[in-house]
Amino acid sequence: MIKECKHCGNDFNTQSQAKKEAGGYINECPDCIEARGGDPTPVVRGFISGAEASAPLHILKFKNENDANKYRKMWDTKAAWNNSDQSSTVEFEKLSES
Repeated sequence: MIKECKHCGNDFNTQSQAKKEAGGYINECPDCIEARGGDPTPVVRGFISGAEASAPLHILKFKNENDANKYRKMWDTKAAWNNSDQSSTVEFEKLSES
């Protein structure tokens, strides 16, 4: 699908490999995404604390995919880490907790 970039006005293919790698919004070409510092789309993940049916769900927002993956790896590999008061080295924003 061909779209016009909202920043530069050039036409680009939204299904191209370059667009898939660059990410960004549907109306931004890969060159403008790179020039503006990368994909601004937030990365949101959900995490469950515990195995019970009533375990709380935490919805967190990360700056990028790498931070989200790093947090998930820590969450999955350290059994007591996700239920403790240990602080993470990964920056995130808590969007919701239930």
